[in-house]
Amino acid sequence: MSFPSGALVLSDGEQQAVADAAHAVVQEAEYAGVRVFGGCIDESVPPVLVDGDGTVTAGIHPRAQQLDGGHAVLEIPSRDAVLEWAAKPAVACRCTQEIRTCGDTPAG
Repeated sequence: MSFPSGALVLSDGEQQAVADAAHAVVQEAEYAGVRVFGGCIDESVPPVLVDGDGTVTAGIHPRAQQLDGGHAVLEIPSRDAVLEWAAKPAVACRCTQEIRTCGDTPAG
């Protein structure tokens, strides 16, 4: 689940309450054993592209949209449970969450 940083629009007085509520959701996910990892994209560090030959260039993939904001990867057994969990940070952060499904990487 994720949200772009532009979706998080808060007044100065709301910032601490939202941070506290978001940390409570993270804690709840950890206690429930569904949190894999999460955090925010460090927008002060510009993205780079790395080619197969090791060439590094500034920017994002030409077919991608800008990635910023916060994200969390949760391991949840059903789509219904995912939607229930997504509502928690949506309430805490006061912004809509985007849900994506990750597939397993085959063992090599």
